[in-house]
Amino acid sequence: MPFDQLDRFKVLCKPLGERHNKVHIESDHVPATAAAKPLGERGDALIEETVAKLRKARDLGASRMLTFGAHSIKNGLAPVFTQLIERGWITHLATNGAGIIHDWEFAYQGHSSEDVRANVTRGEFGTWDETGFYINLAILVGAYHGLGYGESVGALVENEGLEIPSEAALLEAVHASIETDADRAAAAADLLTQVRAFELKGGWMAVPHPYKQYGLQGAAYRLGVPYTGHPMIGHDIIYVHPMNHCGAIGRASQRDFLYFAKNVSNLENGVYISIGSAVMSPMIFEKSLSMSQNIAIQQGKHIDNHYMMIVDLAESHWDWSKGEPPVDNPDYYLRYNKTFARMGGTMRYLSADNRDFLLTLLHRLEKE
Repeated sequence: MPFDQLDRFKVLCKPLGERHNKVHIESDHVPATAAAKPLGERGDALIEETVAKLRKARDLGASRMLTFGAHSIKNGLAPVFTQLIERGWITHLATNGAGIIHDWEFAYQGHSSEDVRANVTRGEFGTWDETGFYINLAILVGAYHGLGYGESVGALVENEGLEIPSEAALLEAVHASIETDADRAAAAADLLTQVRAFELKGGWMAVPHPYKQYGLQGAAYRLGVPYTGHPMIGHDIIYVHPMNHCGAIGRASQRDFLYFAKNVSNLENGVYISIGSAVMSPMIFEKSLSMSQNIAIQQGKHIDNHYMMIVDLAESHWDWSKGEPPVDNPDYYLRYNKTFARMGGTMRYLSADNRDFLLTLLHRLEKE
């Protein structure tokens, strides 16, 4: 017998405009020309090494991947990321569910980052209508059209709206596809469920994004660069809203994981940069690399010459070139070091602010 579930339709979702936010993107964004604080002698050496690896990878057509936690977006660094992909230095961006949400809120209303402590007490944390409604709906529509998680939200931002299929069209898609393409039929059924629940009319739904010049995923969509989202069920505020449909989340994020893995498979002589992601980045990387090695070995190949630049704020007191520390050493539990140190290739770690690292990296790359 199924257990009782919480009814999300009973949650009172308020207009997003009523929420107090701590970050305002027009004043808090970081221009690509901003000055960076010095990274020190070791930091400068690692920047120069990373720049050399990126230039070689670009010349050879190898992947140049940049994975990051949500704070890089909250810190207003989207313009820096955008310039890196515009200039062809980075071929793949990846973040977690929160990174997707903050970037969308900046593009949609120009501010983000609520007061979690105060809002949980009031029962208001995450209970914001537009964020939950539009992001979930974009993923439902995107999954129906065969898009990934980040691509679906990027399309919403760049196109400033969504084309909602009619109930009749979705019913036809379910019946027409059930024998030949069950996955498409299931995606149509997912979207049909929510179209009915919210009594949505078919046709164009305009969703203006007046601040989209500050949005990274819209820029990635426009430039044709993969921006993949790697969420975990229940981790993000969009799960609070009744528009949420985890079938569509799974469908879209599965595509993103496989996009990500495909780019990892092209990491021979490539570069993987991970910034401020303690769990998501190392976890999806190790599975993707294992899959890629499995296929490469079957082809008589092996991925050995990949360069991994890992950046976070925590200090590491262990020399990772000597292998892993013992289990009674606190550094053993620095997942983003331990995991990448196991991945072959070359791993470097730098304790630095993401703002200073990214700005310094961009400025050095531009000095060709």
